[in-house]
Amino acid sequence: MVSLNTSLVFMLLFTLLSFSSEAAPTYSSHYCDNSTSFTPNSTYQANIKALLFSLSSNISSGKNGFYNTTAGQDPNLVYGTFLCRGDVSANLCQDCVASASSEITRRCLMEKMGVIWYDECTVRYSDQNIFSTVREVPGMDKSSSASITDKDRFNQLLVSVMKILENRAAYEDKSGKKFAAGEANFTSSQTLYSLVQCTPDLTDALCFRCLQSAIATLPMCCDGKQGGRVLLPSCNIRYETFPFYHLNGTGNTVLVPLPSSPNSTKGQRKISSPIIIAIVVPVVISLVLLALALFLLRRRASKKYNALPEDKVAEETTASESLKFNLATIEAATNNFSSDNKIGEGGFGEVYKGKLSNGQEVAVKRLSKSSVQGAEQFKNEVVLLAKLEHRNLVRLLGFCLDGEEKLLIYEYVPNKSLDYFLFDPEKQGNLDWSRRYKIIGGIARGLLYLHEDSRLRIIHRDLKAGNVLLDEDMNAKISDFGTARIFGVDQTQANTRRIVGTFGYMSPEYAMRGKFSMKSDVFSFGVLILEIISGRKNSSFYQSDGADDLLSYSWKHWTNETPLELLDSNLRANCSRNEVVRCIHIGLLCVQEDPANRPTMTRVGLMLDSYSVSLPLPQKPAFFLRSRNELSPQGKGLKSSDQSSSKSTTLSINEVSVTELEPR
Repeated sequence: MVSLNTSLVFMLLFTLLSFSSEAAPTYSSHYCDNSTSFTPNSTYQANIKALLFSLSSNISSGKNGFYNTTAGQDPNLVYGTFLCRGDVSANLCQDCVASASSEITRRCLMEKMGVIWYDECTVRYSDQNIFSTVREVPGMDKSSSASITDKDRFNQLLVSVMKILENRAAYEDKSGKKFAAGEANFTSSQTLYSLVQCTPDLTDALCFRCLQSAIATLPMCCDGKQGGRVLLPSCNIRYETFPFYHLNGTGNTVLVPLPSSPNSTKGQRKISSPIIIAIVVPVVISLVLLALALFLLRRRASKKYNALPEDKVAEETTASESLKFNLATIEAATNNFSSDNKIGEGGFGEVYKGKLSNGQEVAVKRLSKSSVQGAEQFKNEVVLLAKLEHRNLVRLLGFCLDGEEKLLIYEYVPNKSLDYFLFDPEKQGNLDWSRRYKIIGGIARGLLYLHEDSRLRIIHRDLKAGNVLLDEDMNAKISDFGTARIFGVDQTQANTRRIVGTFGYMSPEYAMRGKFSMKSDVFSFGVLILEIISGRKNSSFYQSDGADDLLSYSWKHWTNETPLELLDSNLRANCSRNEVVRCIHIGLLCVQEDPANRPTMTRVGLMLDSYSVSLPLPQKPAFFLRSRNELSPQGKGLKSSDQSSSKSTTLSINEVSVTELEPR
């Protein structure tokens, strides 16, 4: 009997020791999106609590350490997920999700969107659908304080390891966890341990893209450090010089052994120069011929595309038949396009406010019948906007194509456009710093969606204050996609001889040489940031010859270490100086002359969302805007159809400026 009791005591102690040997979850970072909030004790708050309880209670229901669910119903529907690190046990996953769910309610008091990262798990919730969607912002990065010796060789090894792991996690992980860990010898006494992971609901390609974005952040946050991590909503990466994951914790860890040196050439046979030349030259010639053939085919297709007749427009819009309105409905809604309902006018036609039979208010863009580009504009906006949906993009409700009438029906945005407030001395006071900062963040999120997160990769090509609308809560909504272009998944830039956009917002490589890319939109975004901060139009600086443009004016104050002199005088008494200076810094990074130096919108989002993200020093911006005649040495100037000075600019939903010139 005594021996039995003794055995039971030992078994109990062993069980307790087993549980205690697994460390408690470790908090890492969090983010609460303060651009949207709910009221205390509201239905949405109750749904968040229910959602987090459901996440904590369904560890066993999760597959591959991942679980997603919803709570409530529209308009208070909440989406949520948890992701546990691929090597942790079910018990530790349970503890981590419970701790994270409790902690996020303490840290995100009234925000509708939040994410919290622990070393062992990530918990997210949002009022937007986050399932099977890649999100690379907001992001957090951290590095250890200890530096590494032989930094260059360490960075080479780290890059080699991360490239192998991102491929393993995205494309080769048979467990479905989208998780990979590996180790490699750096020195005889120092080992590099690395880990990457995506949420398993992402496609292989989206996981790979997210990991690439995270890995690209390492040189900026963790260069030469013994440890570092980048935490994004949809993926995360980490490396250390000590083992921080459990190699045999669950039996599911993917271990990737790697060579001790990424530059090792031991055992490799040297190849002579003649053999290399004999191999390389034919390959290069073949690639050149192939590129030439593709260029000619593409040019031919482009000409065919630009010559589309109107019956082809109708054919392309049949895929969006569910969005089609009949003309009688729109005529009734706008009182037969009454002048009393007219709220805007621009280069492609007029805009009318209307009310549908169900009481919904709409904005109707009526494309000009005399516009040469009317059919192309119409097709472009319908095909594009029908496939886009984001809180920071204006929403297309439908269209009408009836004879010569081509109408686009949008959601009605009551607070008109950003320029309506920003450049009017009497209305500037409605935009305090908190609202302007929120607008900058909203434009950044909308542009990031166009570039990276939508089903199509879209270059807007005419981002400006007049094409940013403000809803009833002063949330920014990017509008006017008539000049937008769709890029292929792997396409980075394109050339055109027909340059469209608005003078003052066009990047130099686009205005001068017809080259446009995502970095062209980034340039326009940078100009817009500086306008929002200063409350002055870029064009207001060249009212007379020799006057500075906004970019050179901003650069002058930056180099003189007086950046706050750029700030709108209405804001100086009540603003966050750190936020203002950081935004000026980001704006100057966006308008650098070399497109390669400009950040991507993914990077911009990280810069805006996290103060832990370090900002590089900006290079001198492009000053080609200083004189209009600089674009045409022959003195021909620019031909512009921008009608922003028309008598009615209260709503610039259709205010598209089209500038055409022949690039040098």
